[in-house]
Amino acid sequence: MVRAAMDLADESGIESVTMRELGRRLGVEAASLYNHVAGKDDLLDGMVDLVVAEIDLPSSDVDWKEAMRRRAVSAREVFTRHRWGAGLIDSRGRSGPSSLSYADRVLGTLLEAGFSPGIAANAFLALDSYIYGFERQRSSISPADDEDSTEVAQEVLDAIPQDAFPSLACVAMEYATKPYDDAAAFDFGLDLILDGLQRLL
Repeated sequence: MVRAAMDLADESGIESVTMRELGRRLGVEAASLYNHVAGKDDLLDGMVDLVVAEIDLPSSDVDWKEAMRRRAVSAREVFTRHRWGAGLIDSRGRSGPSSLSYADRVLGTLLEAGFSPGIAANAFLALDSYIYGFERQRSSISPADDEDSTEVAQEVLDAIPQDAFPSLACVAMEYATKPYDDAAAFDFGLDLILDGLQRLL
């Protein structure tokens, strides 16, 4: 049932996930769903836990920095599949077993690297805030999959009154001639955080 709710959110957005619509999709009355979940909040918590379960846990085969990098890239791939995931994770207050296991492994990797408990917690928060925040912002400002980023940048450039916003025009001009590289932009910020954490060690 939770997987069906995820499929519905993937297809139509998280706002489409209602007990009535989910019941219709499963071919049952919405009221019968309450035999499996306490309510919509319980359903959303379950969806978050399944999303987090898809993120690769940090590996002990590599150093902490590479483990955090791989985890970040994996999370980004998961949020590409489930575009609603980053926003939903931010909005939920309860953690399921996958979320707890995920947090334990991330913190364990940082503690084993030599970070103090307080710095490990702050590092985890900084990294996840960046990962989730980048995805949420990317979803709102990046071109759609079928759009050419140079054409979008040119449209922005054409819409700016001449000499009105020179800095914005300068950046738009840059991307009107060179495609925007989403992965490179993500790596740029991730490197800043990881290099800063490295200096703390």
